[in-house]
Amino acid sequence: MTQTITRPRAAEQALVLLSVCLAAAAMPLTFTGPAVALPTIGKALGGSPIALNWVTNGFMLTFGSSLMAAGGLADAYGRKRVFLVGVGAFALCSLALTVVPDILWFDLGRAAQGCAAAAAFSSGMAALAQEFEGAARTRAFSIVGTSFGVGLAFGPVASGLMIDAFGWRSIFALVVVLAMLALGLGACFLRETRDPDAAGLDWPGALSFTLALALFTYGILLAPERGWTEPTVIGVLTGSVALFIAFGAIERRVMRPMLDLTLFRYPRFVGVQLLAAAPAYAFVVLLILLPVRFIGVEGMSEIAAGRLMIALSAPLLVLPVAAGLLTRCLSPAVICGVGLLICAVGLFWLSRLPLGGETMAVVQPMALIGIGISLPWGLMDGLAVSVVPKERAGMATGIFSTTRVAGEGVALAVVSAVLSALTAQHLAASGLAAHASPAAQRLVTGDIGSAAAALPQMSHAALVQSYGDAFATLLLMLCVITVITAVVVFTFLGRRAEQGTEPGVKTEGGPCPCTSET
Repeated sequence: MTQTITRPRAAEQALVLLSVCLAAAAMPLTFTGPAVALPTIGKALGGSPIALNWVTNGFMLTFGSSLMAAGGLADAYGRKRVFLVGVGAFALCSLALTVVPDILWFDLGRAAQGCAAAAAFSSGMAALAQEFEGAARTRAFSIVGTSFGVGLAFGPVASGLMIDAFGWRSIFALVVVLAMLALGLGACFLRETRDPDAAGLDWPGALSFTLALALFTYGILLAPERGWTEPTVIGVLTGSVALFIAFGAIERRVMRPMLDLTLFRYPRFVGVQLLAAAPAYAFVVLLILLPVRFIGVEGMSEIAAGRLMIALSAPLLVLPVAAGLLTRCLSPAVICGVGLLICAVGLFWLSRLPLGGETMAVVQPMALIGIGISLPWGLMDGLAVSVVPKERAGMATGIFSTTRVAGEGVALAVVSAVLSALTAQHLAASGLAAHASPAAQRLVTGDIGSAAAALPQMSHAALVQSYGDAFATLLLMLCVITVITAVVVFTFLGRRAEQGTEPGVKTEGGPCPCTSET
């Protein structure tokens, strides 16, 4: 139970909300921006393909795996305090990334940046829950989600413009400005609250979960270079499995677990977790892979690539709100299922378009993917709470956020490894198997020059063709997975809650009670 606080004036509430929104808008800039700049970063700082993959994975992994731990710290030590520390550290890490000398320090800075972002996001959302009540709280959370969408929509083009004008290091300048504004407003207007019943952080659970995710991601990234049967790869992945098992055992024994495993007995809760993971492989991975393809392989400028990416993310500015209105006549299961199917159609359409074709041809399938993913996007947070008993809503939100963000890091690692393997297969088909794998890894990071140096016998057009064929196959695989997810999500979310098994959840066949305010 959270301590009672005196409600601030409406103007102060608005400034508190603005503080959290500024922080939320800065976070997507930190992974869309480096994605646009990745080919340039590789040329400036060097590094192996694994090191370059960690430019994005380092942030997403620590961000996702730290969310639940950061929420526990905010409850125990104060939401305002953790928010200010998180936002301040986020700004400092972003500033430090502009002066790092090599790729190792850049990757370490990205990992630290992810931890700071998790602290800011978890504590900021928890603080908003104390500042607002009822419908006002729902509107506040919706506005934060829109702010996140603004960062996704305009991050690539803003980053492209800044790279073109001031160089790749400038992409973090806007992040620092937004973070400092959030810090100033939060320090002045945010009120300190904490959970008086909090028993501190579940450190064994937090450490085992974080290490398990880190080892799994590292093993997936290492496999394309060394092979799946190489002892180091096997050892890292085995260690990851062991740590996940240890995490499960720890969470069953502690008094206040970071993750209550009994929640997974609710089929509707499992359906929401699958829904949380869907954007990772149907949408978010494209935010990273497409700029690399456009800039590094197809030779577009950063500005042109950024403009194209608006087609993918702009629907997030409007359609999540429209999805909430649709719940008046359609169930969330139908809206989410149809949205994922639309997304799958877009993925299939994009897979049919060759590299190097008409630039604007990719806009329509990209927009279709964005439209499809925007429909469940606006309902997911409310569903995460509505499908579990009311007293477990806080933990359900933490699990959902962790599944969504950590899933993005894992999905990116897996998809990058699959794309590398597919590209290597196409390159090897030309009779150059000995150097196919190193060249494929370079192509996946957008370094077509190094790929050409590894395979001097192949023409530039042949390299692009091999990458394009691999990319098309990958999109088809993502299409199939998205269709399967749509069916499972529709089935699980469409189930009626069992009386006495899912208390607090509406048992009729209509929409969940949360959706009228989503």
